[in-house]
Parts: sequence; C-alpha cells; structure tokens
Amino acid sequence: MPVTDKMPTAGKIVAAVGFGALGWIASQVFRPLMPPETNFGIFNEVNLVLGLLCGWFVTGKRLGFGYSEGFSAGLTGLGALVFWALFLQSFNEMLRRALDNRYGGPVEGLTAVMELGVEYGSYMLNGPLIGLLVTGGILVGLAAEWVSHRWS
Repeated sequence: MPVTDKMPTAGKIVAAVGFGALGWIASQVFRPLMPPETNFGIFNEVNLVLGLLCGWFVTGKRLGFGYSEGFSAGLTGLGALVFWALFLQSFNEMLRRALDNRYGGPVEGLTAVMELGVEYGSYMLNGPLIGLLVTGGILVGLAAEWVSHRWS
C-alpha cells in the first residue's frame, strides 16, 4: 500500500461521514423491527462509529478509479458495515449473556455469537431497511467518488 493511501482526502471524509450517517439512520429504522423489550444501549453510537470506520478504511481506499468503482466501493463499504455491525452487536449480547452464566464454556459463547448474528440478520430482512441501506451505500460511494475527482 502506498503511503498516500493513509493520507486523509476529501473523498475519504465524505465516505466516512456518509456511512456514519447511514449507520445512524439505519439504526433508527432497525429499532422498531426488534422485539419491544430489547435494550439498545449505545446501539446508534456504535453503528455511527462503525460507519465512520468503514467509510474511511473500506470505501475511502477504493476511490479515484471511476464511477463504476465508486458504485462498487459504496456497496463494499455497506457490506463491511453490515457485517461488523451484526458481529459487534451479537458479540456484545453474548458477553451480556455470559455474565449471567448462560454458557458452559467459550465455545458455546462463540457459537452463540454466530446464532445471534443470524437472528439479528433475519430481523434485517425488511424491504424499507434493505432499500435504505443499498440506496444509501450506492449514493455515498458515488458522492465520495465525485468528491475524490473534484478535489484531488
């Protein structure tokens, strides 16, 4: 990786801010899809930070190669955001349950992370949420690509 890949650019900033906002908005849309007794804690804040990181490191590194690459960079950043959000939220829930002594050992806990990830992923199978995520990922990727060409 060239040294310049680590430098801040306008495209990386737009991708980070865009995916941070997308993570926050998607979290708000996702909340009503969960059971009413769900304790969300800092759910939105975690997804905002994940969006910032995925926008900067995943999408931001793939900018500057044309709009078709910006399109796919946005979808790649979206995939990373969804993966890490599901993983971290599932891991957090597993830790909460582990403190209640629900698991007999570490293997059961790791298995529970995967089961919780699948469960949370099934809650995400909602048309408006999927539409928001896909449209938002594409728009963020294209906007970041436009900015990377405009201010490079």
